[in-house]
Amino acid sequence: MKKDVHPDYHTIKVVMTDGTEFETRTTWGAAGDTMNLDIDPTSHPAWTGGNQQLMDRGGRVARFKKKYEGIGI
Repeated sequence: MKKDVHPDYHTIKVVMTDGTEFETRTTWGAAGDTMNLDIDPTSHPAWTGGNQQLMDRGGRVARFKKKYEGIGI
């Protein structure tokens, strides 16, 4: 097997947006570094369900409704 092919794994501290911390092994940074997350599963809409409202000002949704308003379903 070739030497120095695989990266060096080491332990870093990860700080989530709510302030919670955990340690993990990674190839990112150097041993003992701290990674501060901007987006994580506690704050990202993909995991939290999000509360974004559909704001359509005469766009696709309005055109669709106008096109099919006479069907009577």
